[in-house]
Amino acid sequence: MVNGAHGKTHFWNNKIKKKIESLQLNGKRYTTIYMSLYGISNLEDISKKIFIETTQLMDKNLRKFMNANGQTTIPEYAKTGIDMANFFGVTQNGNRLNYGEFFSTDDKVLCFDDLERANVDVIDILGYINNFVEHDHIKTIIICNEKELSTKLKSSNLEMKTFIATYLLDKQDELNKTDKPMVEKIQEKIEHVFDKANDYERIKEKLIGETFEYAPKFDYIINGILMRYETNPDLIRFLRENTRLIISTFNRSGTRNLRILKHALNDFKKIYEMVNKSYPNTNNRVMQTMLIFTIAVSFEIKAGRITKDKFINIKDNEEYKSILVSSRILMDNRQFYIKEFDNNYYYNFKSEYRFFKFIEYYVRTRIFDMRIFKENMETIRNTIDTENLPAYKRLLTEEYWKISDDQFDDVIKEIIEDVKEGKISLINIVKLFAYFSYFSRKGLIQYDLKTLKGVFLNGMNIASLSSKYCDNVDEELGKIAIDEMAEDMEEILKHFDILNKQLLDKMYKEKAEEIMKCIPMKMEQFYEQFDKECMQIPIFKYYDPFQLFQRISCASNEDIVLIKEKLIDRADRNTKKIEPEMKNIKQLKQIIDDYLKGKEPTIKTVMLKEFSKSLEYILDKYKISFLPRKEEIKKIEG
Repeated sequence: MVNGAHGKTHFWNNKIKKKIESLQLNGKRYTTIYMSLYGISNLEDISKKIFIETTQLMDKNLRKFMNANGQTTIPEYAKTGIDMANFFGVTQNGNRLNYGEFFSTDDKVLCFDDLERANVDVIDILGYINNFVEHDHIKTIIICNEKELSTKLKSSNLEMKTFIATYLLDKQDELNKTDKPMVEKIQEKIEHVFDKANDYERIKEKLIGETFEYAPKFDYIINGILMRYETNPDLIRFLRENTRLIISTFNRSGTRNLRILKHALNDFKKIYEMVNKSYPNTNNRVMQTMLIFTIAVSFEIKAGRITKDKFINIKDNEEYKSILVSSRILMDNRQFYIKEFDNNYYYNFKSEYRFFKFIEYYVRTRIFDMRIFKENMETIRNTIDTENLPAYKRLLTEEYWKISDDQFDDVIKEIIEDVKEGKISLINIVKLFAYFSYFSRKGLIQYDLKTLKGVFLNGMNIASLSSKYCDNVDEELGKIAIDEMAEDMEEILKHFDILNKQLLDKMYKEKAEEIMKCIPMKMEQFYEQFDKECMQIPIFKYYDPFQLFQRISCASNEDIVLIKEKLIDRADRNTKKIEPEMKNIKQLKQIIDDYLKGKEPTIKTVMLKEFSKSLEYILDKYKISFLPRKEEIKKIEG
């Protein structure tokens, strides 16, 4: 028996079979007869397979064809098309069968592969094989994975075994005793009554003379797999240079499945060729990351370690990275998995771009989507590939010492000009100042700190006109690898905080305008956006109370009630978070109360009065009291 998890069939075909067929016994060469038991559903199927594999039963023309074409075995699909009756007695071309050769057994070696994958009881198959060994004395090799076989023996018909074990325990008055856990009792009873593992061991001891554990040297095998790409000089050179990455990624998969690795390398061949064709001179680090990612995703999906939907909703590298740094990692299974995936496959491998949607989509669906491919590669070229990067992005995405001396001054000048003109986002200007402060202290640039601060502060003012609010400041600033300039950063950081808060106000004002204008004509859209975006932010701080009253008063009575209920629920859940909007809530209540003075009762006025009471309930949570601004009073009186 040859026992092991992977590579056994390859070892048979390329080593054992050739070695056996090179041997001679009493002037006769050994003949191997190989058959896979994969999917075999009855013992008769095994006999048929041996029958077809026995070349003595072939007619002259078939043997001549196989010899001429170097064919040593009949393909599986061809076997089904051969009329077996032609092999009995006299063959089609009149040649008689050599029964002496046919009945001879001392020069034959049988090989049964995939024992654990047969659909026949393993005990029955071993009994069948025993006929060849004990009665015909034919040398026989069995190839299997005993670990998988053991699992199969124990798990077959598990529901039926559990039912019978439970029934027997009940009859023996063992079911209700608390001396040991119920699961343990049932497991012991199953093993006692249905212990086929012991039957297997007894038959194996009688049948198998020697058991060899096949433990392949994967590094050697992987190097052999790469030889198939020798016809592609550029690809094989790249793969040879990165053999260590291939082997480490393979090892990190934990599966030891060479078939999946072969498929992954074939996929990478297409990826490599497409990238070289459409985007030549792509950064080598990016290509290395693509190689790791292709192998990693192939193993994760094809080895059944995950369901395919783990990656489906990740649209790009930015989203992948945001998941990694999310504070909600432990609350989301997908996010937890992505973190584990990244820690495992990119361990000690630094790369800014680590998720390639076009590769994930190709591995998952077998479709190479050119649109996704081009989108990904354009993003890479514009943000990662240093030959096409703006100077400031180059400084922020790669170690500064990788910039050559003859390029460094040009990079610095270009960044200074972009800062002056406000072309760089606010948060990136802050990060860049950290580097420039460091460069100034080291004497790498000829700018004093006072001059630099003036340039950067003015640049921040201009950039704030087009920048967006940054909500992950600590994360962004955490990317700065230099920490020797804390004092120099103080003024820059204070100014950034002021401008960033202004951008937050601007963002909320735009959001408030967008959402509140849905009242009263687009209420479904209002409810959807309000629930999704406004439950935990003080949105009413950024919308004029008088305009809000006008919109609410024009809404239907039903909508007034729904809005009221939403506001109460929101205040109960997020009291502290929405506190900054209470001044405007107070003004809104006063506007409603002034409007209702002297009004005759109608359903609308009653609903508005109830709405005002709800606002009073919300305000009571904060115990605040202040009058509306003079201009608001004038509006009401007007």
